[in-house]
Amino acid sequence: MTVEQIRVSREWLDLREPADSAARAHGLVEHLRRRLPTTGLEIHDLACGSGSMGRWLAPLLPGPQVWIMHDRDADLLEVAAADPPGPAADGSPVTVETRLSDITRLSPDDLSGADLITASALLDLMTGDELAGLVGLCAAVGCPVLLTLSVAGRVQLAPADPLDRSVADAFDAHQRRMTPGGGLLGPGAASAVAEGFRRLGADVLVRPSPWRLRAADADLAAEWFTGWLDAACEQRAGLAAEAGAYGDRRLAQARAGRLAVTVDHADVLVLP
Repeated sequence: MTVEQIRVSREWLDLREPADSAARAHGLVEHLRRRLPTTGLEIHDLACGSGSMGRWLAPLLPGPQVWIMHDRDADLLEVAAADPPGPAADGSPVTVETRLSDITRLSPDDLSGADLITASALLDLMTGDELAGLVGLCAAVGCPVLLTLSVAGRVQLAPADPLDRSVADAFDAHQRRMTPGGGLLGPGAASAVAEGFRRLGADVLVRPSPWRLRAADADLAAEWFTGWLDAACEQRAGLAAEAGAYGDRRLAQARAGRLAVTVDHADVLVLP
């Protein structure tokens, strides 16, 4: 497995879940509903983390649902099983099955019976080869695919600061850094997956899904900013001389609810 090995904490996933739910492109669900059976759904959620995708999507879809949640982190799978999605849009039951899985090693047989494949905040952590493997896997299964919250490489902070652009550029470079398995796709992931599916003849819809963090999201804004700045400094050591004072200024603004942050993402719906 070479998908970027980042262990994501439950605390971070809990903190970001409301922002994720607000950001996802709800309009794509209407397109999706028209292509799904209403008599029962089997949905495979790849790299499911704590299961937030299911908690968002299951109540928007009608009919009985079985969510099969794949992740390499057994602890997060336990969380996903303990906090399952609520009932479907029409009140039908939703059940959860968890599978400890390396998603880069799944075969079409592992997803046999799927009516829908989903993933969230995953594509930008993949290399080109890994993404090609995912596209091929989903195409072989032949069902719709909904891939949400891929970073798009655009960040806006208000009020503006002269160092914002340098940090953003360094962060984007970090997102595209080389790994033992190759270069990560980072902000190019959504475009790459859309192109890959279109080459296979699928209909592909891409929609923006930005985080818009304001005063009510002060804790998330501060946590996100810390990780954003740390990654930028890891990529470009020359930023460190200015990063201390810059970080102090920005964190003070974030914690006081005076920093507005927009982080662009993209959602991709594939209709084979």
